[in-house]
Amino acid sequence: MRKYSTCPECGHSNLYASKDISSGGGYAPNYLPDLGSFFSSAKFTVVVCRDCGLTRFFASHKALDALPGSKEWSKL
Repeated sequence: MRKYSTCPECGHSNLYASKDISSGGGYAPNYLPDLGSFFSSAKFTVVVCRDCGLTRFFASHKALDALPGSKEWSKL
């Protein structure tokens, strides 16, 4: 995740970040398919602006490293 000091929506700096969260799988949708392992879904961090509520999801570095070799994702 990149380091942000201000919200791109409202410009305030009242940002909160979660700990690593599983991107799903099992009975839940898998939001980062084919970027984790067989036993563990890829992880992401959620950043929320306290002032305007903008919420952003950032894939972990490990998930980003798996993108080029994935058959589930295409480069635009």
